[in-house]
Amino acid sequence: MATLDRTDARRRTLLKALALGPLGPALAGSPAAAATEARTLAFHHTHTGERLEVVYYAHGGYLADALDRVDRLLRDFRTGERHPIDPRLLDTLCALGLACGGGTFEIISGYRSPGTNAMLRRASTGVAEHSLHTVGHAIDVRLVGTPTARLRDAAMVLGRGGVGYYPGSDFVHLDIGRVRTWGPRTG
Repeated sequence: MATLDRTDARRRTLLKALALGPLGPALAGSPAAAATEARTLAFHHTHTGERLEVVYYAHGGYLADALDRVDRLLRDFRTGERHPIDPRLLDTLCALGLACGGGTFEIISGYRSPGTNAMLRRASTGVAEHSLHTVGHAIDVRLVGTPTARLRDAAMVLGRGGVGYYPGSDFVHLDIGRVRTWGPRTG
């Protein structure tokens, strides 16, 4: 059993290093790295067909115009309502993209208005009453070319917030709330 524990610990350490990748120092708060690292994300919204590739952070700061473009893309696609997406969520996506080899994030759900969230709660199970989607702190995604189980594993190692795994619908929920996980562990 001790060998298994050591192997598991080594695997977690390796996954954490991979999850942080070259973005690790910038996201960990190194001022020198933060000033030189540009952060880019590519998105494809599965419901609207919209695409966006954007540098949202450069020269030591978040770019207001880029954040506005992200907010527009991640709006509640059912109502058109917009809400600011927390840049920490974008940083999590960026780190995960790097850890998994890059690619385009397919958006299943970004911001959800309270009305949309209430409608989804009535129509199905598993939708939180006070969902972090309603405050721009959560997103449901896939990463093109990366199995969702691998994306889930990298997000869990990163340990930045909630990670929900939905293999039947083939997406991962990510949020910047407290660290927690749900969904099947196999895959």
